[in-house]
Amino acid sequence: MSVSEHVSTVISSCAKSIYALRTLRSHGMDNEALHMIYTSAIIAKLLYAASAWWGFTTATDRQRLEAIIKRGIRSGLCGVDVSTLTEIVDSADDALFHGILYNPNLPRFTLTVS
Repeated sequence: MSVSEHVSTVISSCAKSIYALRTLRSHGMDNEALHMIYTSAIIAKLLYAASAWWGFTTATDRQRLEAIIKRGIRSGLCGVDVSTLTEIVDSADDALFHGILYNPNLPRFTLTVS
């Protein structure tokens, strides 16, 4: 099972957004606003439902996705302190599982062994 087509679609969408951000910068938008928009738009696109499809990506897919963040850093559209996509996805997964494990509204089941 491969998600390469999905990865290509996400990368294409991010490339269009990066072009729009560069246009905004050329019209005078400040770096702080660009960084906020990059995080809100580009990083969000990269992470959308990543818990469901990240495990099916190949090393090549992951490199292509990481390149989007590296391009944002190189072009100054996002801050240099942005984590790698792998770290961001792992952190999001940890937060999801922590939220499930410690959600007080979920019923608790105990397993008894006889």
